[in-house]
Amino acid sequence: MSKNLQSVRGMRDILPEQSASWQYIENTARELFTSYGYNELRTPIIESTDLFKRSIGDATDIVEKEMYTFEDRNGDSLTLRPEGTAGTVRAGIQHGLFHNQQQRIWYIGPMFRHERPQKGRYRGFYQAGIETYGIDGPEIDAEVIAVAARFWKKLGFKKVRLEINSLGSNEARESYREVLIEYFSKDLSLLDEDSQRRLHKNPLRILDTKNPKMSDLVDNAPNLLDYLDEESKQHFEGLKQRLDKMGIEYIVNPRLVRGIDYYNRTVFEWITEDLGAQGTICAGGRYDGLVKQLGGRETSACGFGIGLDRLQLLVEEQGLIKTENHPHAFFVMSGESAELTGIALSEKLRDSHPSLRLLVNAGGGSFKSQLKRADKSGAAYAFILGESELESQQIVVKPLLETSEQQTISLDELSDFVEQHIIN
Repeated sequence: MSKNLQSVRGMRDILPEQSASWQYIENTARELFTSYGYNELRTPIIESTDLFKRSIGDATDIVEKEMYTFEDRNGDSLTLRPEGTAGTVRAGIQHGLFHNQQQRIWYIGPMFRHERPQKGRYRGFYQAGIETYGIDGPEIDAEVIAVAARFWKKLGFKKVRLEINSLGSNEARESYREVLIEYFSKDLSLLDEDSQRRLHKNPLRILDTKNPKMSDLVDNAPNLLDYLDEESKQHFEGLKQRLDKMGIEYIVNPRLVRGIDYYNRTVFEWITEDLGAQGTICAGGRYDGLVKQLGGRETSACGFGIGLDRLQLLVEEQGLIKTENHPHAFFVMSGESAELTGIALSEKLRDSHPSLRLLVNAGGGSFKSQLKRADKSGAAYAFILGESELESQQIVVKPLLETSEQQTISLDELSDFVEQHIIN
């Protein structure tokens, strides 16, 4: 007996009844990002593996453990994109978007990482983000954070906190890196296997360990903020000053680092307590050296990525869905003449009322069976047209969600009824 085909572990289908919350989140993101002057960029799902090795870093968990990488028929190593920034930078360099220009860009789409599936975390997941290029001061860091803050307001989230930190310049971080290696090397036996592996490759990631047995060791580690260069200190103070002015509350977390090598200076995370241990719903910061690292010119950069799967969970669990997918009306038709008139009338209604959601019966059926379909569709009204109604040039309008009486109106009055009772 053949086994029924299933979706790949960690990948999932988004079913029609779930689409309303997805559309609510995606439409809110598009409208918000556009309102701040950001323009959409769409990049391929598949990129050269070398792009992610050079940008994210060979020693990161993403590159070492999580990427979906394969060889194509030409023997080229390709990877399903695990995040959005590297592809954005590659496209910007390739198409000359960064030369003597400021860019504000947003993206949305599927990403892929071979992680352990859990609540709100999938191997095939969706991410939205914004990217800014060619703007050096802390004002753009503050704007990027403000966009996220406004996103939570528009979605209706209340229990979200902001944590910020500064990694300093690449030179300052390199000095701090050596300090950390020296510190952790004194207590090698207290480091878990992952931390020992990271010690000489990416010791800052040890600060982000979730191993409770290492908490005392990490808590007593040298403070990154004590090793910042003067310019990075001023930049960080400028960011905090602007957040204060905008009324955006934050916590300075000196242990906050990013799992991707290209970050410098500002890093931040938005965290909720409503998703358990996996509480980060937005992460970002500065990556001023990434464009040059991938072959372009020195270019300032700042942005964030938002995991939409976790947002969708929050939206549904907290009852915040505002997108309406149910049809306004269901067109019930009985008889060939009524059907021919009905489909022509439905198209005229759509021409006159572009926002009307009208579901027209297909596949025949009695009045009773069609009304069952209308009820199941969630429509607010049924428009009923039979041979007798057609003969008198009338149509029955039956409320399906209210207890009010049905009424019979002329076919010519139906458009006015839609305008007065449905669209408004």
